[in-house]
Amino acid sequence: MLYRDAGQFKDTYAADQQIFPIRQDRIGITLVLLFAFLVVPVIGNQYWLSAILIPFLISALAALGLNILTGYAGQLSLGTAAFMAVGAFSAYNFMLRIPGMPILVSFVLAGIMAALVGIVFGLPSLRIKGFYLAVATLAAQFFVVWALTKFGWFSNFSSSGVISAQTVVIFGFPFDTPVRKYLMVLSIVVLMALAAKNMVRSSIGRAWMAVRDMDVAAGVIGIRLMHTKLLAFAVSSFYCGVAGALYAYGYIGTVEPEAFNLDLSFRVLFMIIIGGVGSILGSFFGAAFITFLPIFLNTFAEPFAHALGLQLPAGMVSNLELIIFGALIIFFLIVDPLGLARMWQIAKEKMRLWPFPH
Repeated sequence: MLYRDAGQFKDTYAADQQIFPIRQDRIGITLVLLFAFLVVPVIGNQYWLSAILIPFLISALAALGLNILTGYAGQLSLGTAAFMAVGAFSAYNFMLRIPGMPILVSFVLAGIMAALVGIVFGLPSLRIKGFYLAVATLAAQFFVVWALTKFGWFSNFSSSGVISAQTVVIFGFPFDTPVRKYLMVLSIVVLMALAAKNMVRSSIGRAWMAVRDMDVAAGVIGIRLMHTKLLAFAVSSFYCGVAGALYAYGYIGTVEPEAFNLDLSFRVLFMIIIGGVGSILGSFFGAAFITFLPIFLNTFAEPFAHALGLQLPAGMVSNLELIIFGALIIFFLIVDPLGLARMWQIAKEKMRLWPFPH
């Protein structure tokens, strides 16, 4: 098959340490990026760009942040939406209160603020783990939303608590159309995904995975547990904070604290469960599944039911979406906890060996 890597020899250390060491992976990623950057802005309409692709990319970035913490470092978290809220409101206040603040710098600072909050709420991970740690991070979810609602300074004393994101201008070029916002979000997500891919292959990523597999053994071999766990919380919260800033500036435009509720945290958690825990690609698979499944159901569920002679009750489609989400989560937890990313990996292995038996 076309995916076989036989004959691809690595004669230098740099070649052996590439992010994508197999030629087919490099070609595939290049084609996907060329299509996303060059073709999609031309063929995509306003609805697809603003209502589907941009939220998909932002969700993928948030899922990537949670996957770093839960999938690679093994630390459960239910506060993803809270860290996104910190990022959104921090970027808004940096732009509002510091004249001439570049928008990209405000995104970085927003991510840093979210990282600091993540470190604070990650401190319990030094003593507790598992379900108890999830409850501790759940406290971050309620505390952050309460603080943003209670203290008017964060929303510039808006009576409704709603903030309106400033116009995005980068190097004097306004990003005020769906195409430009899509390209901005896509560029940031691609750069951060490549950085995450490289990070998890480094000594930092190996330390995270050692702590995930058995933290006692990791401490015995010399890995600093406190440093490793808090770094995982910081990096994860940074990614979620940037995702929250993009949510405000690249997608909605006006946000309120209640937009970052517990439901959003669970949706991001479902993304990494379905897409694949401990996989960069799985974060994108899960975000795509959660984003496109409701559209697919709304488009094809009723015509399919009519073709079978069935009449769906009012509201059945939305309930069907929840039923399918729950069933798929149970399915992946029982059958293959590594999700869609693992299925894709198995498919690649079969393509390497075809037509010989696996």
